[in-house]
Amino acid sequence: MSNDIYENLSQLGGSSPMPASPEEATLETVPNPRPGSDYLVRFTCPEFTSLCPVTGQPDFAHLVLDYVPARLLVESKSLKLYLHSFRNHPGFHEDCTVGIAERLIEELQPKWLRLGGYWYPRGGIPIDVFFQSGKPPQNLWIPDHGVQPYRGRG
Repeated sequence: MSNDIYENLSQLGGSSPMPASPEEATLETVPNPRPGSDYLVRFTCPEFTSLCPVTGQPDFAHLVLDYVPARLLVESKSLKLYLHSFRNHPGFHEDCTVGIAERLIEELQPKWLRLGGYWYPRGGIPIDVFFQSGKPPQNLWIPDHGVQPYRGRG
């Protein structure tokens, strides 16, 4: 496969500024080098942050993204910058988690996508948000997220 598929990437390999908001973030893609195979791609973001839209206080989550590419792959640095753009974004857990999944589906048009948002407690209650785009392809190996339920200090 030729390296010219990477020519249009503007963020990888250099200094890239943090996007001011998720709306301003650019998700870059490259062609899937194995479009005839169904395989799972997993990204884990154990230090995701956003802001409570009411109090302005920070919220923290462990995100696990799984997707089966169709024609496109998301470039990992652009995904990292996109996720970091939520640092100053006010949004409830549900809005952030589902919004991320919907944006990725819009940009990538994957065969299948799921996103687990394992949020740390707010007001003493952890909130976990899960999104899935439909049934996964048959015979696909999908490992468990491996994220333990919140147990406090016990």
